[in-house]
Amino acid sequence: MKDLGELMQQMQQVQQRMQQMQQELAEASVSGEAGGGLVRVVMNGKGEVREVHIDESLLKPEEREIVEDLVVAALNQAKERMEEMVAEKMRDATGGLPLPPGFSL
Repeated sequence: MKDLGELMQQMQQVQQRMQQMQQELAEASVSGEAGGGLVRVVMNGKGEVREVHIDESLLKPEEREIVEDLVVAALNQAKERMEEMVAEKMRDATGGLPLPPGFSL
């Protein structure tokens, strides 16, 4: 077992990497598309939606329900990609350091 000083030093390094990761996530972007690219949503790594692009061919009153469904699908895809990116950055930030169950940084 490692001594307490070495463990504390590792935790400080993890904390620094986590702060850097949070900064990177705020600046990163992922996108989700639906309808073959007719609707595209861009969000940052914190899950904040930054842009919504809707092809003008869909901007007809009779297409409203389709557009709504496509926006939801694009948002869900972008969210999945954001969660994958966050999980990858978490693995990188912790450097394989095992964390106790229920412990989050």
